[in-house]
Amino acid sequence: MNSKESSGIYIFQGNSIVVPLDTPDSQIDLPIDVSIGSPNSPIEEISRILINTSSFDINEIDIFTIASLDGQNDIRSIVIPEGELPVGWKAVPLRQALNLITGGTMARSQGTTGRILRSYHIAQWRKVSRYCGNCGGINVDTDSAEVSRQCSVCGKLEFPRISPAVIVLIINDKDEIVLAHNKNFSPGIYSLIAGYNEAGETLEETVAREIKEEISLKVKDIRYICSQPWPFPDSLMIGFSARYDSGELRPDGVEIEDAGWFSRDNVPALPGGASLSRYLINLWLEGTAMFE
Repeated sequence: MNSKESSGIYIFQGNSIVVPLDTPDSQIDLPIDVSIGSPNSPIEEISRILINTSSFDINEIDIFTIASLDGQNDIRSIVIPEGELPVGWKAVPLRQALNLITGGTMARSQGTTGRILRSYHIAQWRKVSRYCGNCGGINVDTDSAEVSRQCSVCGKLEFPRISPAVIVLIINDKDEIVLAHNKNFSPGIYSLIAGYNEAGETLEETVAREIKEEISLKVKDIRYICSQPWPFPDSLMIGFSARYDSGELRPDGVEIEDAGWFSRDNVPALPGGASLSRYLINLWLEGTAMFE
């Protein structure tokens, strides 16, 4: 997709990043070295990297190169299908890998974590954009510097999907925050209220609506804090704080199974440090002035 080439390659399988078995936690973010300009075909190169491909359907392997956003070398990636990895390789769940890479701090859009976030986001998009949503024709990569695909039949252009989602730290006059357990969370984990932006809706309206729908509260003083790309599968998380205004906290029982007001001395188990949700919670735990 781009003229520049990277010095290594990222390998993804499902929701995991694939690395040599002896890779230490501190080096999971490093691309795997390959011979750029090798006379080998891409499939032969993959075979060399993964030792053998007998357990994979070769036709389901996706290889792509995209421009980075940090002015550095392009990002080269391989997506392999589900299946047992050869001896000497391991698959690390990407959420876990991000926490290891960042050392428990929020994953940023720049640097090596940003390259992985971008690569994985595009990998997920390529998986679901093989066919045109307009006529059903086969999409092919374009020669544009932009990441895009074009239908080989009707010519419709498609770009990676980005789904804006808000996440909000709700604070009351006692300096307590709302933490909730979503039915999709791991047992015992509590986080912030979040939800996707609807068509025709401002982000502030999304914040107010999601809070009202999920825990029956009304809030005020909605303030933007920061954002984070979060490719699970295609989100842009947009962080806000808000003040409690009125209402009795009541989980909807559909998405939110449990929720409560928490002070700093009774915080439950929280999400990993690489996420924006944990970053916002940490700001509150540290008593940052932005919430005063």
